[in-house]
Amino acid sequence: MNAHRVLVVDDSAFMRKIISDIIITDPQFNIVATAANGCEAIEAVERWKPDVITMDLEMPEMNGLEALTQIMRSNPTPVIMLSSISDDGTRETIKALQNGAFDFIRKPSGPRSSDIHTVGEQLLEKMRIAVLTKSRAPLFQIPGNADTFGSKDKERPQKLEKTIKPAANSKAEAESVKSKKRVLPDNPVISKPDSKPEGKVSSDVHSVKRETKGVLPKKKPANGTDYRHLIVIGTSTGGPRALHEVITALPGSLPAPVLVVQHMPPKFTHSLAQRLDAFSSVHVVEAANGDRVYAGTVYIAPGGYHMELAKDSNGYYISLNLEQPVGGHRPSVDVMFESCVSYPELRRHSVIMTGMGNDGVKGMRALNESGGVSAIAEAEESCIVYGMPRSAVEAGVAKSVVPLQRIASMLVEAVMK
Repeated sequence: MNAHRVLVVDDSAFMRKIISDIIITDPQFNIVATAANGCEAIEAVERWKPDVITMDLEMPEMNGLEALTQIMRSNPTPVIMLSSISDDGTRETIKALQNGAFDFIRKPSGPRSSDIHTVGEQLLEKMRIAVLTKSRAPLFQIPGNADTFGSKDKERPQKLEKTIKPAANSKAEAESVKSKKRVLPDNPVISKPDSKPEGKVSSDVHSVKRETKGVLPKKKPANGTDYRHLIVIGTSTGGPRALHEVITALPGSLPAPVLVVQHMPPKFTHSLAQRLDAFSSVHVVEAANGDRVYAGTVYIAPGGYHMELAKDSNGYYISLNLEQPVGGHRPSVDVMFESCVSYPELRRHSVIMTGMGNDGVKGMRALNESGGVSAIAEAEESCIVYGMPRSAVEAGVAKSVVPLQRIASMLVEAVMK
């Protein structure tokens, strides 16, 4: 079996060497070329026809987001983005995922960084999955010009000034890692649900309290707490695109709240919620502990925290915790689904979309057994990765199997009854 062809794209020769050294540890991959910016990447794709691409986001001449958009239009190829965890980095990563990127990893800080081994394992695992998955162009086009995609360049160059060299003949240049400023948000405040910020921290209750400083007023008012339906959605790899397709198709008058678990690291879920909110009629937020649950609002579980539905004398609210990962995931779809089992008074509609593994199957079964109304699995034809939905279908817990483009209409029809 021939090795899979890899293109490595990064403006730093030093970082290209680090990424290449990680990749060549797996004999099933062969680096056929490297590129130093988006323009070179586009030409390299035409010339070398790689099976998978690693792409930096921040590059001169043409950034990774612009290059990704063009590649997915002309030569759809699985692209794994290398992202920083700065605010700009997380926002651009979400745009990339919605515009065709297969997945992303956090960019290693250097060859001696404490997490280089973990980052390397994550990269290789995502590459192995990517090359076994059918390449797909974006499922939709997000309106806007180049600036919408994050371009900071005044003008795209018409031709290349440098010649792309095959990786086998290239030598790593002596170059320091390019310094890129990282702006890290404050650590989350840990407190009891509904407690005042200055309240004493509980040793057995861990939860996130939303940071309110500088937050803009909600542009979409909540629809109230008098509802009879609840929608719960679980997804993983390919989820940002799938969520965009479903969430943006929901009406602002939706008479049900929507709880979402998207497997994603901390900080990125905040950018995902902001991006979805900008394109949606419903209100989309990253959930915070103690949030009241309103109809017409989508609550996305924050990365690193399990999200559960809870209830008190005032109605339903969000409960977050730092319990152990379930099936390797926190947030876990199963945890969120199973928390809804205790509320049979709600007509519950569960959805499992694209992703690896079987997270959500156990929870969907529990919802069915407790009277859940809908149990939808995304059809293979529209999945980026047909893993989680396949598991639901093979376990016999999915009542309906439909392509992505029909999920929103099916949900709307169900909750409007």
